[in-house]
Amino acid sequence: MENFKIYLKNVANIPDKYIPFYIHWVKAAYNFLELNLNTELSQKQTKTFLQKLSVNHPDWQIKQAQSALRHYQFFLQKNRQSENTTIKPSTDLWDKTIQLTIQNLRLKHRSFSTEKSYLKWIREFKFFMQEKNPAELTEKDLQHFLSHLAVVKKVAPSTQNQALNALVFFFRYGLNREPENSINAVRAVPKKRLPVVLTRQEILQIFQNLPPQIRLMAKIIYGGGLRLQECLSLRIKDIDLRNNIIWVRAGKGDKDRKTLLAQSVKDELKTHLQNVKKIYQQDRKRNLEGVELPHALAKKYPNASTEWKWFWVFPSRSLSVDPRTTLVRRHHVHPATLQKAFKKALKKCNIAKSATIHSLRHSFATHLLENGYDIRTVQELLGHKNLQTTMIYTHIAKTNLEKVRSPLD
Repeated sequence: MENFKIYLKNVANIPDKYIPFYIHWVKAAYNFLELNLNTELSQKQTKTFLQKLSVNHPDWQIKQAQSALRHYQFFLQKNRQSENTTIKPSTDLWDKTIQLTIQNLRLKHRSFSTEKSYLKWIREFKFFMQEKNPAELTEKDLQHFLSHLAVVKKVAPSTQNQALNALVFFFRYGLNREPENSINAVRAVPKKRLPVVLTRQEILQIFQNLPPQIRLMAKIIYGGGLRLQECLSLRIKDIDLRNNIIWVRAGKGDKDRKTLLAQSVKDELKTHLQNVKKIYQQDRKRNLEGVELPHALAKKYPNASTEWKWFWVFPSRSLSVDPRTTLVRRHHVHPATLQKAFKKALKKCNIAKSATIHSLRHSFATHLLENGYDIRTVQELLGHKNLQTTMIYTHIAKTNLEKVRSPLD
């Protein structure tokens, strides 16, 4: 167990005072199951031991024992992998399974950003497994990779979950194999960090240092609490100038919602749309390919892609090649355009905060709460599934202490 002790200290960064307990739980499990310490435990065996502990141990000890066993399984797998000297097979099988995964991602109408993210994780998994034959991959390989992300790379829980989703999809639709319901990997340690919020004065300063079109996008993001991609993906039909509403289509979680269109931005937006219509008319005169449509609408409505209502609110100045269809068409503004301009403006304003475009969304929520709006309304406008996600802004919003009276008084 000496090597495991070194692993806990130097790789897993377990505090010294807890290491003896981790070793104790591993030995207790293997003694109870009557197994050699070089044997990898199955999920059923781990569950049996933890159930036995739960009879006369508190919850925190059960969790500690579970964490110890997860780390020990990862430690065993890591050692075996370093000893493995198998010859790398041809990459043809990997290419075939990855291509099959891409086909299924498109059949299920996953966004292009999701497709890129999933493929990144699959390729990283392929490299980690040293191009092991895809047919020989097991759930334990997946478990080992996820533990590697948590222990060695020290990724955030959201990153580990994203990798898990990508690889479960790969197993299910690339390898045509259903992975086990529970992957017993070492969990990434959650980090409690409050989002970066800008003051109203800072936001006004930043707006003054942005180019006109970028400034309009930033105002819409802050004014309605939109995510960056939600703003860029807006179509003409999503803007309701009469009722001051913006419709967000297929937002995070593939959900639609409506949010606010600020009164103060309407005149600026109308002028912008007049200029956008000129671009649209030029594209029609040149008989260019219509804009990209969501899902299978292009087949159902062949002419919809050339209609004004489907045109982008923020079209790109130049044409580009659609990465999926290879058609040359006009896409919306690239996210990097807005991100770079925002970063530049932040530097000009000498604002010493690690703010990004997404900070405008955080500021929208915080300022609404400071203005006295109830948290359910803010949740709906942000499109949060769980109220707990919205609750984080209550820790940032300033309360008016002058109106609060001490119970002693």
